[in-house]
Amino acid sequence: MAALLPWRPFRELERIARRWDSPFRLFEEFENGFEENFVPAIESYVQDGNLVVHADVPGLEPKNIEVSVLGNVLTIKGERKNEKEVKKEDYLRREVSYGSFERRMTLPEGTATEQVKAAFRNGVLEITLPLAKAAVARKVAIEAGGEKTVEISKK
Repeated sequence: MAALLPWRPFRELERIARRWDSPFRLFEEFENGFEENFVPAIESYVQDGNLVVHADVPGLEPKNIEVSVLGNVLTIKGERKNEKEVKKEDYLRREVSYGSFERRMTLPEGTATEQVKAAFRNGVLEITLPLAKAAVARKVAIEAGGEKTVEISKK
């Protein structure tokens, strides 16, 4: 199963460039916080024959989130809006990120995408998809010369 990571191809290069720009700018990140777009943290795991995906989306409402499945790709889209009217120069610290996001995850072969379910509780989006028996880990016995020697488990 592919990892669900935000696509930011130049993030590390931008960070290095900012630090080399001026030796004093190194400390600005800690003083003023970061101003990157919001990207929800994701975790996924297999439980009871289902693929479970959690997305941390604090401050969002379910109506501002879209979950879709096309083929074997799960997509989570949304936007975290800053509805406060505070001028940038009036902030003492700003560590909360805002903006549109889109996360994609390649699903294992045989996932029952037509049975996808989504629930929202306490700022966490939970998506559940049943897995085909072939997609769930199983033990495989290894035999040598007709004798059973080792059992391995696929994880």
